[in-house]
Amino acid sequence: MTRHHRHLLIHLLVLAVLVLAAPAVRAQLYQNPVNPPATKEQVPLYQPQEKLVGTVSIPDEKLSVLVQPEGREWREFRSYWLRVVAGTLALGMLAALTLFYLFRGTIRISKGRSGRWVPRFGGFDRFAHWTTAVSFLIMAITGLIITFGRPLLIPLIGHEAFTSTAYASTFLHNFFAIPFTLGLILIFVIWIRDNLPEKADLVWLRTLGGVLNKAGEHPEAGRFNAGQKLIFWAVVFGGFALAVSGVLLMLPFSVTGIGGMQILHVLHGLIASLMIAVIIAHIYIGTIGMEGAFDAMGRGVVDENWAKEHHSRWYEEQILAMRANDGRPVHHRAAE
Repeated sequence: MTRHHRHLLIHLLVLAVLVLAAPAVRAQLYQNPVNPPATKEQVPLYQPQEKLVGTVSIPDEKLSVLVQPEGREWREFRSYWLRVVAGTLALGMLAALTLFYLFRGTIRISKGRSGRWVPRFGGFDRFAHWTTAVSFLIMAITGLIITFGRPLLIPLIGHEAFTSTAYASTFLHNFFAIPFTLGLILIFVIWIRDNLPEKADLVWLRTLGGVLNKAGEHPEAGRFNAGQKLIFWAVVFGGFALAVSGVLLMLPFSVTGIGGMQILHVLHGLIASLMIAVIIAHIYIGTIGMEGAFDAMGRGVVDENWAKEHHSRWYEEQILAMRANDGRPVHHRAAE
């Protein structure tokens, strides 16, 4: 056999091996495809079921988390469910209060204003209240901008203006957390004694404070009635929960990992939504909902007839205390 014939025979043998091995190779590729052929129903590139963690040599272990499936659930909550919950609570409360106003109207002082004023809150009380209230309103507005701004404001003001608005909202939201927390501590310290539960609160709750009674009859109450006590404890517990979760969000990964940060964000958003609904009701009662209520925090005094109707026991205690001290009457004509 010549040299040429040997080379030809080797080539034929190699070709025969490749032909025979091709079906097996192709089957193996389809079993573990690297680039499978395109189909009509494309399969998602990645469908993780568990957390995928690598190994890093630096101290920051959270950077070793390459994929976290729970992140998709958090993103869905952040971009959809939080908006649904916050919008439903706020708009639902506004709708309920509108219906109540149409049914009941403003709760008037049954005997009308007397023109005589009873001291209700001192300057320090009002400072603590308004510091907490103004700070919360600013944080609520900026929080809603951060939550709803992208789908609602971008079509109205454009991307560039929204970027500046969102940045300013984030700064204000974080900044006013400080006076909000300080004010919250103050109102807790100065009002906790008057907001402890008592037997008279059950009567107030059973009759809803007499607000549905147009005859002007209201159950006995001390300095704060049961409704105000509910607002107080909702603000205290909800406010401190917002403060703690907010600080941890501003100091990311200081005490928890990625999963913990996502849980904190969910809790912060839900509690804030509930608080906004509660404060909407509080603002309604303190303004158009009840005649004479705003005077308490606006001027520090209330009309004598209002005090008798809504806080009769507190009014009697004020009279007795003033007479025991110096004999002067508890009320005086308000300065014009």
